[in-house]
Amino acid sequence: MKMLRIIFWFLLLCMGFLAGVAWTSRANPDGVAETEDGKANLVSMETTMESANSPESETLTPSELATINLFQESAPSVCYITTTNRSYNFWTGDYAEVPSGNGSGFIWDRKGHIVTNYHVIQNSSSAQVTLADQSTFQATVVGTAPEKDLAVLRIEAPAGSLRPIPVGASNNLRVGQSVFAIGNPFGLDQTLTTGIVSALGREIKSVAGIPIRNVIQTDAAINPGNSGGPLLNTQGQLIGVNTAIYSPSGASAGIGFSIPVDVVRWVVPELISFGELRRPTLGIELAPEYLLQRAGIKGVLILRVSENGPAEKAGILPTRRDRNGRIVLGDIITGINKDPILSYSDLVLALEKYKAGDRVTVSFLRDDKAGQVEIELEAP
Repeated sequence: MKMLRIIFWFLLLCMGFLAGVAWTSRANPDGVAETEDGKANLVSMETTMESANSPESETLTPSELATINLFQESAPSVCYITTTNRSYNFWTGDYAEVPSGNGSGFIWDRKGHIVTNYHVIQNSSSAQVTLADQSTFQATVVGTAPEKDLAVLRIEAPAGSLRPIPVGASNNLRVGQSVFAIGNPFGLDQTLTTGIVSALGREIKSVAGIPIRNVIQTDAAINPGNSGGPLLNTQGQLIGVNTAIYSPSGASAGIGFSIPVDVVRWVVPELISFGELRRPTLGIELAPEYLLQRAGIKGVLILRVSENGPAEKAGILPTRRDRNGRIVLGDIITGINKDPILSYSDLVLALEKYKAGDRVTVSFLRDDKAGQVEIELEAP
């Protein structure tokens, strides 16, 4: 009897222990849980692993957080541009739209104006703009400035879906400061690359053959498809428009160029208002540059002057014939105020600093003698 009593109490204690373990497992989800096939799984370890891999537990530096925030704030202002050309099928007599290229752009205002490079839409028959939310709109060309490699498109999009990019300044940039480029290299949309301003005051030639001066050089990766996208400072402000790269292979080699935003600020409003750049004029027509180059003369030769134009009123002489039929060269412009004029490009770049109604001092050569005259500029 005594033995049976001991065995009974032993079994009772074991059953109580097992019941307590089972109750603890059900009450505590981080404990040992029993599956349907009777095998135990360690739930607590899985839960801990998931918690360790959650985004909230990631450790980011202040610099990384600033870059992430910059991209999240700026990316909605950047768009993807695709262009097409009309192709004629000789056998069927039909026309078809064929993809011709792609690039980047950014939202200028809530009226739907999009800024990009001129060479992105050059020679295309139509363009489409895809916003960051993947909505796509047919675009119309508002204005182009080949000499600045800039163009303005317009889309009919709801104002609420348009986030204009903040516009900064480029006259206070310094070599070494951080910059960020957002664009669509190789068609990969919403791509961020980072770098620094590696040089200032560069000069590149536009598709019109006229130099673009004071270009920003950066080592932020810029590849085909980045053209027309924004170059930003650490505040997320526009400081340049990515336009070209220097690369023997066609891919980024660490040298990219951006049109300074100080140029963009005055070019874009003119393209929106007039569809083209409207520099003030002297009322002159110039002779071909090769004539002066052959003669070894530096400056621009005046071929004709507009009747009652600014130059004629100031006494500037055009190229003409004397009584014997011989050609007499007109005045050769050598300077506008303090800017030396050695070529047609110099004259174009000098005049874009002024507006109609401004008075400038024009330096010139006449019969190898230097002279100066003040001229009031007119609207084109």
